[in-house]
Amino acid sequence: MWTQKTIQLKARPRGFHLITREVEQALPELADLSVGLLHVFIQHTSASLTINENADPTVRVDFEEVFSRLVPENQPYYKHNDEGPDDLPAHIKSSLLGPSLTIPVTNGRLALGTWQGIYLCEHRDYGGSRRLVLTLQGE
Repeated sequence: MWTQKTIQLKARPRGFHLITREVEQALPELADLSVGLLHVFIQHTSASLTINENADPTVRVDFEEVFSRLVPENQPYYKHNDEGPDDLPAHIKSSLLGPSLTIPVTNGRLALGTWQGIYLCEHRDYGGSRRLVLTLQGE
């Protein structure tokens, strides 16, 4: 079985946001699979995806702090700055984390670890809504 859906996530502020539930809710077909893979792809260059800690919200705050220090805004050597000081840093952060995830499916559920969740990593102050392409395969 193969299925593919595009979902639109609401606009969120800069930061790391858990979206596991939204992804799962968009795919009732998950329940029909005993084994499979879910590929999640974000169709944007200034936001990214990652999997990490889903319990303690301070992890998401710390992630934002680290990435903001790692790739600071307003650097004199940036050439791409037409869309504001957060634009090029957002592209760099997006490239560091990446645009996609592949998650195993086992017995009708995402085979995430106990403390793992899917993050939307919003790297712009006002990035707007974000589109994800969800491709599910399995039997």
